[in-house]
Amino acid sequence: MKFGTSGLRGLVSDLEGRPTTLYASAFARHLLESGKAKLGDTILVGRDYRPSSPSIAATCIGALSRAGFQPLDCGALPTPALAFFGLHIGAPSLMVTGSHIPADRNGIKFYRADGEIDKADEGSITRIAEVLEAQDIVSEQMSAPDVREAAMSLFRSRIESILTPRALARLRVGVYQHSTVAREMLVETLVLFGAAVVELGFSESFIPVDTEAVSSETVQQMQAWAKEYSLDAIISADGDGDRPLVTDETGTPIRGDLLGLIAARFLNARVLVTPVTSNSGIEAQGDFKVVRTKVGSPFVITGMENAVQNGCPLVMGFEANGGTLVATPFPLSNGELAPLPTRDSVLPILAVLKIAAQSQEPLSRLVANFNLPCAVADRLEDFPVETSAALMAYLRQSDEQLADFLAPLGKVHNKTDIDGLRVTLSDGNVVHLRPSGNAPEMRCYVEAKNEQAASNLLNATLEIIRAWASVNNHVSSI
Repeated sequence: MKFGTSGLRGLVSDLEGRPTTLYASAFARHLLESGKAKLGDTILVGRDYRPSSPSIAATCIGALSRAGFQPLDCGALPTPALAFFGLHIGAPSLMVTGSHIPADRNGIKFYRADGEIDKADEGSITRIAEVLEAQDIVSEQMSAPDVREAAMSLFRSRIESILTPRALARLRVGVYQHSTVAREMLVETLVLFGAAVVELGFSESFIPVDTEAVSSETVQQMQAWAKEYSLDAIISADGDGDRPLVTDETGTPIRGDLLGLIAARFLNARVLVTPVTSNSGIEAQGDFKVVRTKVGSPFVITGMENAVQNGCPLVMGFEANGGTLVATPFPLSNGELAPLPTRDSVLPILAVLKIAAQSQEPLSRLVANFNLPCAVADRLEDFPVETSAALMAYLRQSDEQLADFLAPLGKVHNKTDIDGLRVTLSDGNVVHLRPSGNAPEMRCYVEAKNEQAASNLLNATLEIIRAWASVNNHVSSI
């Protein structure tokens, strides 16, 4: 088990039982030792719809109870709803979720009473878990009082402040429900603001939907739904409901970083914090300061905190997956939007639907009007961590080796190494290679002038990676 870009993740077989107890107990001890909580305090526990999540959540509740805390069970709910409730009542929380990864994996996200844990917290929890590993610790599942409705009611009140009543009355929107824990909330939200809703693709079994790299099969299904039901858009979210998925009227997904940009313009943000993987054209898209960070919500949150400490007003952030974070209050036409410095899928979804309803233009045309470089991303799954590490070490060893590796794609113009290797080629195209922080995957992000060029560049880059791994005997086939 290890921490990635957001939370602890691993195989279910490596997490259930004693490992869950170790990390939940380590979190509890870290809160006590750091002075961020005291014995007897409330801790919230939530979960997604993954088959293993109820068992892991019950194990967390047992560990927290034995550590001297008072757990409350928030049941199955979106991660932003859990985090917002914790901020409101001043309670730490744990969210059992593997987000978009397959059902044979799961994870835990940890929150202090004031928001997400940071990298220093992660290090402390890991060290404490290593100490506890050598001790005889009882692993037992327990139950706790159910407060799910209180948490969801509070989150609904925040959603109500985003738009005016019936702001989406002109739209017909599909909700791809699959197995996201946000599915009921998304339907309720659209109904609240007057949209006509078509419920699509409900699933009792868990479906891993990665909003940052939507599968071709999923895209084809959404395109078929859009045509069949004459939809203005389709919306959805990942497993724990903190990353948005929005398509245009053709069923074609809109890039997450564009959703975040639209949310920033909707809020009239003054400072926008986003990872280096977000579209390189964002800086030219508004009257705001853009701060670039490493990939992962902890880095975006740190960037926002620094801006707030420097006295900046109207600070928000987003990740390339579209998850939007709000660091300060924002005045809106229907009230004040309260801060929520963790990923949220609802705000960017409503922001893009609002401009569609207001302009009465197809979303595809509105997206094209931004004239951003075309950015696409994909990943090589089952790509061993050792192979990723060897490839990145090889590329960082010398400029000559990097240039030789990328020669089939073009000439290297410049590079950055904030998080993975991001290379701008002499023709302006961008190639960014980054191993996943919590799964055996190699992620690849590219930018080009149009969709076809970006697709060709992405496929060519992935093929170069496969060829290098094969030639260097790291993997037999990927």
